Amino acid sequence: MKHYFTLKEVQLNNNCPECYSNEGLELTFKQQFIENAFYKSITQETIHKMQCNTCNTTIFPVRWTNDIEQVVAYQKRAVVPKPKSLKLKQLAWVVIIADAVLLIVVLLFVTGLLKF
Repeated sequence: MKHYFTLKEVQLNNNCPECYSNEGLELTFKQQFIENAFYKSITQETIHKMQCNTCNTTIFPVRWTNDIEQVVAYQKRAVVPKPKSLKLKQLAWVVIIADAVLLIVVLLFVTGLLKF
């Protein structure tokens, strides 16, 4: 299942394109991580979202002014995503070890070192 965690939240001093307040814009950067029964993984995929906390509106890129675009471009360069990682869970280790043991038993049986 894909999830996102917050990397950075920035309060912007630009005017909101909806309510024209210059105190409510917030830019949030999030990074994706994937978790399932076998592993947890942080990916390089990042997303950003702009929200005006004054008028409670999500500001989509089509509504951005040139000033907002410049600030977002600067903040994109400034944000440092966490490095990619992969952590195997206990179930994955059990499956890997069981497969390795099964492979060894089959090889020993085929070579004649193990007989039933």
